[in-house]
Amino acid sequence: MDATPLKLDPKHAFQNLSGLLDDDVQAVEKLLIERAASPVSVIPNLSGYIVAAGGKRLRPLITLAAAKACNATEMAPVHSLAAAVEFIHTATLLHDDVVDESDLRRGKPAAKNVWGNSASILVGDFLFARAFTLMVETGRLAVLDILSNASSVIAEGEVHQLAVQGQLDLPTEDYLKIIEAKTAALFEAAAESGAVCADADESQVRALKAYGRNLGLAFQLVDDALDYGGTTAVIGKTVGDDFRECKITLPVVIARRRGTDEDKSFWDRALNPDKQTDADLPHAIHLIRSTGAAKDTLAEARSYIEIAKKALAPMPKSDYREALLDLADFCVDRAY
Repeated sequence: MDATPLKLDPKHAFQNLSGLLDDDVQAVEKLLIERAASPVSVIPNLSGYIVAAGGKRLRPLITLAAAKACNATEMAPVHSLAAAVEFIHTATLLHDDVVDESDLRRGKPAAKNVWGNSASILVGDFLFARAFTLMVETGRLAVLDILSNASSVIAEGEVHQLAVQGQLDLPTEDYLKIIEAKTAALFEAAAESGAVCADADESQVRALKAYGRNLGLAFQLVDDALDYGGTTAVIGKTVGDDFRECKITLPVVIARRRGTDEDKSFWDRALNPDKQTDADLPHAIHLIRSTGAAKDTLAEARSYIEIAKKALAPMPKSDYREALLDLADFCVDRAY
């Protein structure tokens, strides 16, 4: 590996990382198609529908880049690992859309709107099972430990979020615990397991684990802010989904805390699913912006990004380390 890293444009960090890993990404895509196959037609049809929708493949990209940054010499196990990470993510999306009653996923009708709730849940279970088969194929017990633990933590985070639904005075610490579990855990596991699969030393494994965790926290914070200011093309879901689902996110917590008594009354009513109206979303967006809640949520995300970037200090200089650094900036500055 050339010791002088390729200079990457942060504005195109995601595309640059994809380009660096193009052959590996194609190998992972092939695995995703092969392992979603089944003689039960609804399984490949439904799983193929959501897998083909693509998304950014951000988590498997992190796995691949982490392994490459640790000078992985054997990539076939890493490809299996990256595919497992994507299947876990896809399975959680299928389950989440049923729980959240979401109508759009990655710019397309949610799978549960096409095949129904039961099929979506069961195919999600199938993809989880496929993910564990792929993990075993890496031949590394430590990888299985990391991702199985992450799967448990993700489920706990989703249940925690469900348990606090409607708790408008949710402490910021509890909100951060939820997003650390439901989002950051898989980012962390994707990066850490990539390093482990490359047989990296302990300092590099710790570095990439910390990078993934903080990147995941920032990513979710940005998503929560975009829900009150993005477009459908930008975030791959209907604007205001979190609001319509009465989710308590950091922008809401901040806006309600800073608002007048009248504002608090608005939030108390509008985040009650039995009392919310279609006309409430524009006013909610206004309050999120006028109180500085969106701006401060993004500032919080930026603080985690800086921690993520500093975590990579022990990594040797390479194109892949530079790409991971720029990817961190992309997760806050992303235009989609």
